[in-house]
Amino acid sequence: MPLLPNDSFRQLTNMRREFDRVFNELPWGFDEERSLGGIRVDVHETESEVIAECDLPGLESKENVDIEIENNVLRISGTIHKTKEKKEENMHRQERYTGSFHRAITLPCPVSQEGASAVYKNGVLEVKMPKRTEEEKNKIEVDFH
Repeated sequence: MPLLPNDSFRQLTNMRREFDRVFNELPWGFDEERSLGGIRVDVHETESEVIAECDLPGLESKENVDIEIENNVLRISGTIHKTKEKKEENMHRQERYTGSFHRAITLPCPVSQEGASAVYKNGVLEVKMPKRTEEEKNKIEVDFH
């Protein structure tokens, strides 16, 4: 005799799918109370490099962002503090936001950390990573005695 009728399993399966859908749509890496919105990252490749473009408006300095490449994963994290103070007598609305962000993106092919570069301009962080060549792949020679 089954512990739960088949209908219950179907309901649990549907509920799990719904939970997965909801959690996949959340802007992970943000404190929901101070959300900066989702970070859009576009990744494309040329013949010689992989390029990631990340929207990060309000980034104040290079000390506020960390970029790491490890095991074919690009990790971008940091903190944004954005304030615009206006001293006006008839101020109706003044918004500020602050918070941290984190994104981990699996890259489409192996890249080399050597020669990787990042440029931040007009609210967009562009990370260029040279593709790893066959010679660069970690090959371990076997020593026979």
